Order: sequence, then C-alpha cells, then structure tokens
Amino acid sequence: MHQTRIAFIGAGNMASSLIRGLLAKNCPAQNISAADVDSDKLDALCRECGIRGGSNDEIVADADVVVLAVKPQVMQQVCRALSMSARPPLFVSVAAGITLAQLQAWLSDETAIVRCMPNTPALVGMGATGLFANARVSDTQRDLATTLLDSVGISVWVEREADLDAVTAVSGSGPAYFFLLMEAMENAARELGLKADVAATLVLQTAAGAAELARRSDVDVAELRRRVTSPGGTTERAIETFEAGGLRELTGRALAAAQARSVELAQESGDK
Repeated sequence: MHQTRIAFIGAGNMASSLIRGLLAKNCPAQNISAADVDSDKLDALCRECGIRGGSNDEIVADADVVVLAVKPQVMQQVCRALSMSARPPLFVSVAAGITLAQLQAWLSDETAIVRCMPNTPALVGMGATGLFANARVSDTQRDLATTLLDSVGISVWVEREADLDAVTAVSGSGPAYFFLLMEAMENAARELGLKADVAATLVLQTAAGAAELARRSDVDVAELRRRVTSPGGTTERAIETFEAGGLRELTGRALAAAQARSVELAQESGDK
C-alpha cells in the first residue's frame, strides 16, 4: 500500500474511518486523496489527516484505487460523471444495495470492481466486512482491497455476490442486534435495582469481555456458553428462559428478514 494511490469519492464517516485506518497502518498521507460535495467536511478531513483534496475527476486521474463512498441514491450520477475521465485500475464500492451489474453499467463492463459490505464498528477499527469481486479483478487487486478494508477491522471474501445479502443480515445489521440486547439488559438491570450508570458499565464491559474471550478461545461459542452454564445455577435458569422464549428461532427469522430486505433494496435501486 506504500506505493498505491487511493482516491476516496465521499468524505463521510466510512471514508474517514478507512483513511485514518490506512494512516495508522503507515500508508503515506500523500498517496491519499478525497473529494466531497460538502467542502467544509472535505477541508476538515484533509486538514486533520494531511491528505489531498480535489474534485472527483482530479483525484481519480492519478489513482490506483478509487473508493466509492457516497450515498446509494447518488451513486449512478457519480459513476456516470466519471465515465468520460481516465479509468483507474480498480474501484471499491462500500455502498449498500448497489450491485456489480449496476456499477458496471454506470462505469463500464471493462472496469475492475470490488463490492464491500462493511459495518459501523469500522468507525473504531473493529469492523467486519464482506467482499465480492467481478471477473476483472486480479489477485493483486484482491489483495489491495483486503488490505484496505483490514485497516478498519477484518474482511472476508464471499463466493457469490448474493452472499453479501447474508453478510448484510449478519454483520452489516448485526451491531444493532447486540445494541438491542445490551439495551434490554440495561433496562432489566435497572429494574433489578442497579443504578443506570452501574448497569451500563457492567453491560458494556460484559459484552466487550465476552466478545474478546470468544475471539481468543480455541473452542466455539456454544462450548463457551456450556462452560459458563453450571447445572442448577443462575446462568442455566436464565438460558432456559431464553430458550423457552424461542430466542434461537426469533434470531433466525430476524436475520432472514434482514437478508430479504437487502435483496429488496437492491431490486428497488435497480428499478430506478
């Protein structure tokens, strides 16, 4: 990445996170450029990170990788406006619901494109991203895309573009599921008599600790759960209550609903 010139079209939260992640991994600031319709936002990002700002055409002209980090509703306009400018080797899209077929139609069939589904923990360097590439992407370009997204967490390649809808359901929307459980636990803790700040502190640390324990463990989460659940103990009573309430089945339906909505959004964007 030290020799790779990266241009970001869009200077919002995801672009900012990726840029800061790259800089933290010692990517030279002079190799990074950005553009955004909001000049104040762009100026602030350039000033804080020491990168170069410019128009879309200016930053794309000498780029090796262009990251499309604009809102889905303006993606077509942005891509078509670039169609007459110099073609960089690789485009990486982080826009939800915009398919490779659409991007190729707006850019060209000859364009190497990687489509990504990141999630909001990327904002704190703990993101999880699913990636899929079209046939024009070389092995070297896949490695570039991996390095780019790994700068804000971890990334995984999926076998089919349709798998990104499942990625959306699991990790793209996933943080909200954990936030909901944490919210419910905090509410329950307050009802049990704990002060709000104590409840929040305990729930946040427990969630972070459980995730880190699972990351470091050499066994799966099911085994970790069994090890915590002593027969006849407090944890077993709580787990039995969750199971009786159909938590597993409800989780399955929730993720299936999220996946179905991801498919619908892609279809809706294709109809426009």
